[in-house]
Amino acid sequence: MAHQARKRFGQHFLHDNHVLENIVTAINPQAEDNMVEIGPGKGALTFPLAEHLNQLTVIELDRDLISQLEATGENLVIHNADALKFDFNSLADEPHSLRVAGNLPYNISTPLIFHLLEQVEIIKDMHFLLQKEVVNRLAATPGGKDFGRLSIMVQYFCKVEKLFTVSPGSFSPPPKVDSAVVRLTPWEELPAKAKNYSQFSRIVQQAFSQRRKTLRRSLKNLIDEKQFMDAGIGSGLRPEQISVADFVYLSNQS
Repeated sequence: MAHQARKRFGQHFLHDNHVLENIVTAINPQAEDNMVEIGPGKGALTFPLAEHLNQLTVIELDRDLISQLEATGENLVIHNADALKFDFNSLADEPHSLRVAGNLPYNISTPLIFHLLEQVEIIKDMHFLLQKEVVNRLAATPGGKDFGRLSIMVQYFCKVEKLFTVSPGSFSPPPKVDSAVVRLTPWEELPAKAKNYSQFSRIVQQAFSQRRKTLRRSLKNLIDEKQFMDAGIGSGLRPEQISVADFVYLSNQS
């Protein structure tokens, strides 16, 4: 009996071979790579990846799909687990050694990326198929409407590259929106490092919780006018008008 996509898991199974080939080419898996795929589903991306790898680890929450993967994947290490709670540090011994890939369910993509960033020291790169709107926000630059908290927090840790767009017809069932493939490559050395990451995160969150206000108003309880001057940032600007590095400089003055 064919597996029916489950709405509660946000399942949209990729079936377009041309798109799959492009994703595998973008990832460029090598035999010795330590790679984990999140949400392998029916294995559309899993098996093309596994052909290039000595071993592929997969994390799948839907138990009904596990038996299919076990039956056809000889070099798979399968974890029936929730990726949002999974300890990715358990998969790697060396810094910047774990490669992560997946067609991520739209309903968990942002919290899952934040979960991975908490373990970013062990990650070499990440390739994800996501809602196009989310990829646009990840890759956004200052000044545009897509630039926000997600852009800053991910770009603080990673270089972001939007690779290509994928149409709804490439999935079963087709989603109601376009998707896109993104590459996130953690910086080996942060371009701008916050002295206190928690404070940096707090400032970014508060600024964008009131993004129509000027920084002077939205951050009045965290940053004073002298600190804006010391950081070389105009307090009359709005949060989407300043860069990741600017937010770091602000937090380092506070």
